[in-house]
Amino acid sequence: MSMDFGAPADDPKVFRNICRDRILKDLLKPDKDKETKSSWKVLIMDKFTVKIMGYACKMAEITDAGISLVEDLFKRREPMPSMDAIYFLQPLKENVIMLLSDMSGRCPLYRKAYIFFSSPIPKELVTYIKNDSSVIPRIGALREMNLEFFTIDMQGFVTDHDTALVDLYGPSDNSKVFNDTITTMATRIATTFASLKEFPSVRYRAPKGDASTTTKFDMVPKWLATAVWDIVSKYKSTIPEFPQKETCELLIVDRPIDQIAPVIHEWTYDAMCHDLLEMDGTKYIYEVSKAGSDPEQKEAVLEDHDPLWLELRHAHIADASERLYEKMNTFVSKNKAAQLSRDGGEVSTRDLQKIVQALPQYSDQVEKLTLHIEIAGKINRFIREYGLRDIGQLEQDLVFGDAGAKEVISILRSKQDMSPENKLRLLIIYAIVYPEKFEGDKGDKLMQLAKLPHDDMDVIKCLRYLEGSDLKKSSRTGTFSLKFDAQKKKNAARTEKQDGEETWALSRFFPLIEELIEKLSKGELPLKEYPSMGEPSSAPQGTTQTASTAGPAQNPAPMSMRSRRTPTWAKSKNSGDSQSSDSSVLRHSSGDFKRLGNRIFVFMIGGATRSELRTVHKLTMKMKREIVLGSSSIDDPPQFISKMKSIGSANNK
Repeated sequence: MSMDFGAPADDPKVFRNICRDRILKDLLKPDKDKETKSSWKVLIMDKFTVKIMGYACKMAEITDAGISLVEDLFKRREPMPSMDAIYFLQPLKENVIMLLSDMSGRCPLYRKAYIFFSSPIPKELVTYIKNDSSVIPRIGALREMNLEFFTIDMQGFVTDHDTALVDLYGPSDNSKVFNDTITTMATRIATTFASLKEFPSVRYRAPKGDASTTTKFDMVPKWLATAVWDIVSKYKSTIPEFPQKETCELLIVDRPIDQIAPVIHEWTYDAMCHDLLEMDGTKYIYEVSKAGSDPEQKEAVLEDHDPLWLELRHAHIADASERLYEKMNTFVSKNKAAQLSRDGGEVSTRDLQKIVQALPQYSDQVEKLTLHIEIAGKINRFIREYGLRDIGQLEQDLVFGDAGAKEVISILRSKQDMSPENKLRLLIIYAIVYPEKFEGDKGDKLMQLAKLPHDDMDVIKCLRYLEGSDLKKSSRTGTFSLKFDAQKKKNAARTEKQDGEETWALSRFFPLIEELIEKLSKGELPLKEYPSMGEPSSAPQGTTQTASTAGPAQNPAPMSMRSRRTPTWAKSKNSGDSQSSDSSVLRHSSGDFKRLGNRIFVFMIGGATRSELRTVHKLTMKMKREIVLGSSSIDDPPQFISKMKSIGSANNK
């Protein structure tokens, strides 16, 4: 009796699968009409393109496409004059120099070179290649792949600008870094649309002030939108079969619109793994004990190819834990050999090891389940040890206006063992919702009560900096005033959703992009606050109103949620689960994503969060349109706080 873990979606029209297929079919099989089964090739990449490949494809898929060897462009390589080579490179001069070095002269390293550049190649580099007459006959193809982004998720990508928050919003006057970041980010965003053959209508968060009063940081979304629009508009004449009218929507926003999402505790399995465990990207290191030998260190990669991870990652941690034990208990109850291998009572890790020995045919499944049960157990232990339920409840209550100074002071006094990071995260949320509590010396007194170093106050002040205020002036005068969204009568950063969904406790919070995407899809996103580049040819499919006629949507009245606080994490199983797994989203949606309506892309400058990535999966199912999230990076709370400290530190120099 095997265990049902579900299966990752393999719909060829899902965002990441389109990118993967372009690599496997267009890049790795450039001369497929003439190929035979023995037509093995060498694949040569630079440090950047190897990451693109790593995120999009598995090594087995690359091998199946006819690649016998993967090489680093800048490492010494053995000549293979009887084999063809595929070069996948960024269009940089140093890369072209190495390429020509490989293929020029009397003894080239390879028989033929099929050259693919990740983005448009400058004319001067094309001329540079043409000038080497010995290389030209050896070039089998020279193409622009327009593939310069990392597909980190079925519906998510990053442009690999991990320091964008500091480079674009920090106090540095280095205009070259600023301009280069905008330019390369725009190029990489544009290549997503070139890859998909999609022409987007582009909208962006408008600057808050006029041209004479606004800061350059406040102009970042507009400048990026302009750069992206300029590039994709040229695709209409440079890329064959590229659409001439808008086929999708792109909304460009930045981290200042929602400073709570990067620091609040997100209670899904994925977010908890990256927040509480020491992970290296998607890698998790753990120990396996074997009888009569020392514990063995193993490495697990938590990615989409693991169907159990795909099923659970967007589930609430309590729900994920329940599902894991249900799967194991169901498996044990239907397997006599498994029943004989347990010690009685609930299934333990030791029982799982015995089951693996008794049922070797199920070893992969049981080991995968054992891994996730161990991870969930470790997370739940940390939740108890760190007192995260109480902290998380207060964070949610602050966001929805159900708590204030009394509750914050109480928890800082009563939880003396709260970690400095959790104290700072709580105070960041408090400062956003109650900015007046940090005016004058009030903020310093709160820092003293929390026993946090004075330097941490710089992080709170940086919240203003993200809003486009003059941080240096604020530091000199000692005053502090945050002007965040004051749309509610009571202090609250969110209005409770009234969609009738029952949710797990501690999961009321939602990222602001959820409201923006819903309004964009309905044609209700205010054009004044989110202007459009150019004039859209027509209303995109799936909208109910054109952007040009859309007006500001009225916010519902705030609703107190005190009556809905619950002491448990339980909820009815048949209720709508806003934290459900994204594998179910993809399984239950149509096999043809185009039939769901045109795609919506949202790009977050300065780092997106895992809650925002979860949101696009949730809304894809809800709105019957594929939503894709792009960002300069994906940041967990420690990374975001570290970047904020870098901005504060740079300002104090």
